Amino acid sequence: MGDLRRQKFTRRAWLAGAVPAALWTGCDQIKQIEPSRVSIVRAPAYDQSLYATVRRILTMHNLDVRGRRVLLKPNLVEFEPQSSINTNPMLVHAVYEAFLAMGAAQVTIAEGPGHRRNTMDLAEAAGYFHIVPRFEDAFTDLNLDDVTRVRPARQFSRLRKLYLPNTALRADLLVSLPKMKTHHWVGATLSMKNLFGVVPGGVYGWPKNVLHWAGIDECIADLHAAFPRSFALVDGIVGMEGNGPIQGVAKHAGVLVAGRDLRAVDATCCRIMRIDPLQIGYLQLSGGPHAHLVEGNILQIAESIAATATPFQLIPEFQRARLENI
Repeated sequence: MGDLRRQKFTRRAWLAGAVPAALWTGCDQIKQIEPSRVSIVRAPAYDQSLYATVRRILTMHNLDVRGRRVLLKPNLVEFEPQSSINTNPMLVHAVYEAFLAMGAAQVTIAEGPGHRRNTMDLAEAAGYFHIVPRFEDAFTDLNLDDVTRVRPARQFSRLRKLYLPNTALRADLLVSLPKMKTHHWVGATLSMKNLFGVVPGGVYGWPKNVLHWAGIDECIADLHAAFPRSFALVDGIVGMEGNGPIQGVAKHAGVLVAGRDLRAVDATCCRIMRIDPLQIGYLQLSGGPHAHLVEGNILQIAESIAATATPFQLIPEFQRARLENI
């Protein structure tokens, strides 16, 4: 133990996973880190093959949702069905059907858009009514839902409490279904940033500037702590690069990335995008001393990062986050 304490590790060693998967927890005790399981699966297009692909992904992660309430949280932002802004409705429907087939008692699709008040019109324009049968019966507008005041298990922002929608709080499993996109304020918007859409506009207004004032990275970390029963499946078939999350350019990556640990999933997505996850503020906050961000602490299954790496363009302010040796 004395030798380990004196040994110094470089940042490059962290990224390479050369550091032992352990954290100092106090004096001379070390806590072993259980690797987080993350899958990368190729999905070249939004077509009928998605339904089988999604079922295969969920099987990889041994999810047991029999008799439980599942909430699907896509990223629904703007009225542009042919763009790369919104989570593709075919992927959302594939996940919806998969959880029903797995025996879930209830599967709800829910979102609280931060830019638009007329959520149902937005969903219709984005193609959800066309792709998802009886969409209106399956959907809940989280901006208008009844809320409960909660205090997250860990507090990172200046907000001492959060008012969150009951539909989300009552779910046995919250499934974050974001687009793989760059973001002009936080660098990358993935499964954790997608939780901003859970915050009700009916309480926090549009575009939820209270969260911005309290610190975007810190509020993302707060929301992650508020929903421990979660799963992520990131739509990286066609993402967005550059000035995201709205004004960027479509970027085909052809992958779906999934796992129970949203931090590990987002760190993996960053590496696919050739972004350094240790340079993303909310990942630094929620990941502790990089425990679930280092590659050595992530159990990668299916495809590898190296085989699927697709560099996403970054705006000048985030060039510092570019991974070395692209």
